[in-house]
Amino acid sequence: MSVELEAPDLRNESELVFEWRLTELIRAGFPEQLALELAFSSYVDLHAAIELRSRGCPPETAARILI
Repeated sequence: MSVELEAPDLRNESELVFEWRLTELIRAGFPEQLALELAFSSYVDLHAAIELRSRGCPPETAARILI
């Protein structure tokens, strides 16, 4: 009989949220460095960032609006 053990996920919820925010910002077209800054700022509205980009707002302008 074999028992499979799963490795525990050592990441906490805030790390998972950060990774998700970063992925979504990059997917929306923000350059990686800018996406890192926005993802780290929990007060930045992710949905507003994505909406601005979807309407053609340049990433740098969107970041200035959001921060």
